[in-house]
Parts: sequence; C-alpha cells; structure tokens
Amino acid sequence: MRVESAVSRLHPTVVLWLAVGWVGYAVLPWYGVDGNFFSFFWLGEGYPFEEDVAPALFLVAQGLKLWLAPLAILLLLPLLAWGRRKNDPFFGKLLIAVGALGLAWMLFQGFGIGLRGWRFGWLTMLFGELEDRQFGMGYGALLTACAFLFLFTLGLAARGAVGGDVFVVGSIGFVVAIVALFVFMPILQMLANALLTPDGVYSFSAFAGKFLSAKLWSLDCLVGGRRCGVAWNSLFLAILVGILSTLLGLAFALVATRTGFRFRRLLRALTVLPIITPAFVIGLAVILLFGLSGAFTQLSATVFGTQPTRWVYGLPGLLIAQTLAFTPVAFLVLIGVVEGVSPSMEEAAQTLRAGRWQTFLTVTLPLMRPGLANAFLLGFIESMADFGNPLVLGGNFDVLSTEIFFAIVGAQNDPALAAILAIVLLFFTLAAFYAQRFWLGRRSYTTMSGKGDAGVHARLPTSLRYALYGIVGFWVALTVVVYATIVYGSFVTLWGVDQSLTLKHYHQAFDVGWNEFGLHWRGSAWGSFWTTIIIALVSAPLTAAVGLLTAYLLARQNFAGKNAFEFGTMLSFAIPGTVIGVSYVIAFNVPPIELTGTGIILVLSFIFRNMPVGVRAGIASMSQIDRSLDESSLTLGASSWQTFRRIVLPLLRPAIVAALVYSFVRAMTAISAIIFLVSGRYDMATSYIVGRVENNEYGIAIAYSTVLIVVMLAVIGLMQLLVGSRRIGRRVSNAPGGQTAIAGAG
Repeated sequence: MRVESAVSRLHPTVVLWLAVGWVGYAVLPWYGVDGNFFSFFWLGEGYPFEEDVAPALFLVAQGLKLWLAPLAILLLLPLLAWGRRKNDPFFGKLLIAVGALGLAWMLFQGFGIGLRGWRFGWLTMLFGELEDRQFGMGYGALLTACAFLFLFTLGLAARGAVGGDVFVVGSIGFVVAIVALFVFMPILQMLANALLTPDGVYSFSAFAGKFLSAKLWSLDCLVGGRRCGVAWNSLFLAILVGILSTLLGLAFALVATRTGFRFRRLLRALTVLPIITPAFVIGLAVILLFGLSGAFTQLSATVFGTQPTRWVYGLPGLLIAQTLAFTPVAFLVLIGVVEGVSPSMEEAAQTLRAGRWQTFLTVTLPLMRPGLANAFLLGFIESMADFGNPLVLGGNFDVLSTEIFFAIVGAQNDPALAAILAIVLLFFTLAAFYAQRFWLGRRSYTTMSGKGDAGVHARLPTSLRYALYGIVGFWVALTVVVYATIVYGSFVTLWGVDQSLTLKHYHQAFDVGWNEFGLHWRGSAWGSFWTTIIIALVSAPLTAAVGLLTAYLLARQNFAGKNAFEFGTMLSFAIPGTVIGVSYVIAFNVPPIELTGTGIILVLSFIFRNMPVGVRAGIASMSQIDRSLDESSLTLGASSWQTFRRIVLPLLRPAIVAALVYSFVRAMTAISAIIFLVSGRYDMATSYIVGRVENNEYGIAIAYSTVLIVVMLAVIGLMQLLVGSRRIGRRVSNAPGGQTAIAGAG
C-alpha cells in the first residue's frame, strides 16, 4: 500500500501559506523591532525575554498576550482539509472561513488594544479594565496576516472565483488589501481626526468652527481687503496653473509634431529637465532672477532706473515657478495625443472644403480633448499639492499646502486643523477629477483602428504656426536662463552681495576625506543623499511591480467589482502629496501599525503616491498587445502566472521603464508628502534643501539640487540600459532590392 505524505494529502499552496503563517506566529518577533528579524531566543528555557522581541507563541505560552491565542487555533484549522480535493466545496469554504476570521481577529485585537489597554470605551465597559498593552505589529504579524489573506483568496479560487485562477484571485486580494491599508485607512483616520478636540473628544461644533473660518473662505480681497482665504487662494492658483501649463504643453506638442521643427530632440530634452528638478528649486531660480537682488531686477534698476520691489513674492512668482515646473508634464501627456490624431479625419474635413483654421478648431482640437483634460487635471493637482514653491515664494499669499505644514510643525501644533485643511484640499482635487470625467462624458475619441492609416497630418494655419514658434521660443529661452542661473548660482559666493566664484558650497555639502578608518564622507549632505538614493532605488521597482500587476488585472481580467477596484487603485492619483503625508502621520503614529520615524513609511508613501502612473502606463501598453497571445499561452497549458511572467512582462518593457523612471524621479524630488515623514535618522534630500533655504543658505541648496539633477540623469540612463527595449517585428517597405523585410524595432 502506498503511503502518502502530508504534502500530497494537503494542497501544496495551503501547506506553503500555513508554513508562512507558523513562521510568523512562532519564530519572528510579533511586534515591531529594529534588527533581530529572526528571534529564536524563546526556544531557550527560562531565557529572560523582552516582550517586544518575542514571537506570539512565546507570549501566549507565558500567559502574557492571551488575545493572540485564537490565531494559533485558526492556523491549525486548515488541517481539517486533509485529503480533500480542491474542488470539494468543504475545502473552499473552510479556507474562506479561516482566512476571514484570522484577518478579522488581527484587525480587532490590533485596533482594540493600544499602548494603554483598551482603545475604546465600549470595550472597557464590555470586558472591564485591561492592565496590559501592546505595541505596533512587526514581522511576525505581517507574515501571519499574509498567510490568512492568501488562504482566504485560495478558498475563493477553490469556489470558482475568476475561473478558479489562484494567481489572479490572490493578486486581486493582495492589491485590495494593501490599497485599503495604505490609502483608504489613512484617509478615513484623517477624516475622523478632523473631529477631535485637544482633549481627545469628538466634536462636530469644533470641526465646523475651524472648517468655516474666515481664514479659509474669506473673500475680503474682492471688496478692497488685503487677503482672501487660503482655500480660494489655492483654488485660483491651481486653475491658473492648470490652464497655462496645458496651453503651453499643447504649444510644445504642436511644434514638436506638426511644424517640421528641426530641433525636436533638443525640445524634448529641455522639457524633461523640470521633471527631474525639485519643484522648489525653480522657485529659488526665480528669486535669483527677479528677487530684490535678482539679476533682472538689478539690470532693470541700472538701465531703466526702476525701484526694486518684492513683486515676485506672492501670486506672480508662484504662477511663474509652478508653470515652469509643471508645463513639461502637460507636454508629455499631450504629445502622444497630438501624434495619435488620425490624419484621415483631417483629410476628410479638407476634402469637404474646410480651411486650415476650421479643420484645426472643429476636428483636430476636439479629438485632443482627453489629453487636454488630463493635462489640466495634472497641472491642477500638482499646483494644489506643491509645497516647496509656496514656502519659498508665497510671501503673504497663503495656500493650503503650507498652512497644513505649519498647523502640524508650527507653534499651532493643531493636528485637527491640519486634517481639516487636508480635507478641503482633497475635496478640490476630487472635484476636479470628477469635473474632468464629466467634461469628457461618454463620447468616443478613438481615431486609431486596426485599418491602415498612412495619411499626413494637416498643416497648421500659418499665423498659428508663427505664434507657436514665438511662445515656445520665449519659454525655451526662459527655461535655459533658469537652469543657467541654477548652475551658476551654485558657484557664486553670495548672490547679490559677493558674485565671486567658489566651490565652497560643494565642499560644505559633499566634501570627502580620508582618516584612519578609510574613506570619510565629511560633507553635511551625504547622509540625506545616501538615504534618498536608497529609498528611491527600493521604492521604484516596488512601485512599478504593484502598478503593472494592477494594470494586468484591469486590462486582462474580468471580475465582480472591477470598477470599484479601478477607482480604489487610482484614488491616490487625485490625492495631493500633502494629504498623503498628513494622513500617514495620523494613521501610522500609534499601534497597530507604527511606522513614523522609519524608512518603511517613506517607501510606502512613494509606492502608493506614484502607483497610478505605473497602472496607466501598463494599461496603455497592454492595450497594444493582442489578447490572442495570452490565450495561446493558456491554451498550451501555461498558468496565468507563467503567461504574465513569460509573455506579458517582456512586452511591457516601455511601461516598466516609464514606471521605474517616474517612481525614481518622484522619490528623489518629492517634498509635499515626505516633509511630514522624515526623521533625524531618515532625512531626505529635498527636506535637507528646504532646511538650507529656511536658513538662507541658497548656495548649498542650489549646489545640492544641481548634483541631484546630474545623478537622476545618470540613473535614468542606467535603468533604460538594464531594462532594455522590446523587440517587435516590423515590415520595412524600402528594403534593398524592393523586397519587404522584417526588422526588429525598439
């Protein structure tokens, strides 16, 4: 008689996740610790063991944290499925019950018990006083939660969800869990925190008093007063920046694609520069050019005898800096849209005797509507979330992002006010998001089909073409001057006072020496520089992985709740970084998930802030890959995981590069979210630069920014080389000898 092993009598995937769960429960520290990832001390009898580095099994065995005992029972229950097949109804129902109960109990004990016993009064009334406490969950809790989650999804797959595909159901469950934990939960806790008084009591009247305050909604500036409320300031600035950046981005896109412009590559390079530059650095350059001691200000005073003023501090300076910073984003969105307009549509209009202006206004421009709407939305949200430029150039023009910052770190120390301001900011961005969708409506803007389209785009009206040349030429000149100022300013001893050239700013920030221990990083900026590089390199591939996995689920799978799933994954796109930062401080400052002051919270903020870009890039690339490739792989017996890994991913290399580059650059240059999340141990480059700006050390700030730009250009090029490009067979009609050749196109 053949004797079957335990593995053969129990589904292998169940065995895997049970092993993971027991490692988390019995081996790893249950609570968060620094170091000591594997903790076997509890195996030594009578070892003097600290509670915060002990596995859950040890804590239960010692009678210390008895509320963790039910988890052990739940981790044993899947053994009841011994010998049952995957298609047995009991198998699926058991795993669903175990996974759901395990996750529910972890949430209940995690949120119910805090640093001082029960966290809610009704629990105290129900169970009496609790003389114990617990800390933030650690490695052990993480692995145990993962085990329960994937046992739950395995049960759903066994019951036939999404065709019984274990990989797809597990991926959906994983994405839903992390988005709920790191997007929805922080936002909901921030909303609840807005109702808290300093005494820890929830009060709607206190919320209403702050929410309806004149500082937020005053319109005094319209009736002769000095200032309007910060909400109206932010909204007005964001609308202006959205409109201007969209129009300028469209001008750049039209010049690059419709005018036969010779220096298109140079134009593209110039538009990339502001993207890899910390936004507030452009604000610094604007000060160096137009401030009281600025180059243009002094030139104007000398030539025309004008009196230097502080006009650049406030709305004018902010508008210039933000438009310079965010126009390239609009250009990158619009250039693909402009190129994608089918020439046959324009040719049809001209065949019907439409002129160039009529064709452009009634055919070309309406077909660009989705791109225009997306470009405006991006400019609007970026302006709303921008923290660095208002901090540098704001003057008396207060905006929501800086007011949120000062409500938390300033003398006010009012987290509830910060939460209320963040809610207003979130309301504006979500309103813009839905206004954009309403404006686009359900109309179709498709111009590319499977049919050949070898036409030539219609020429632009002559007057429009020359106007575009003038606008783009002026903006390119301004961009060149701004970046020349940034580089030159990093070598100037003291701008406006001592214009002599020096390397002292670079020495002070990035000096390197030798001592008895070897190489010594003596410069004051090295600590934040290496931290930023590590955080960016860790978060970029994770962001790309989560984004592309989500894109695969949205583009290739059909399942119940798909629309809600897509909304949840794209929500963080409409949430400004400032709101993300505030919500993370509120949600992850206390158990059950205590992350403030760690590098993990910085990585998580970048992943979920930038994930939607990976999602959209992946969906766009997958829309060009025929489903028959997936279907052929599945027909030949490959699993969904094998198909995704061997067929889909190699064809997604452009999307992978886009997600990696965007994630890395945003991690290197972001300020609005991380200004709330940095700590003494984990300081980031942008927060270091802001600190230097606040101390009026502009030379060091600009020198550091110049180094960041060079490093980002190098890393982006390296990423492109490492990932490579996809090879696609193309027909080349002008091959030698009149033959049609097949060539690989990158």
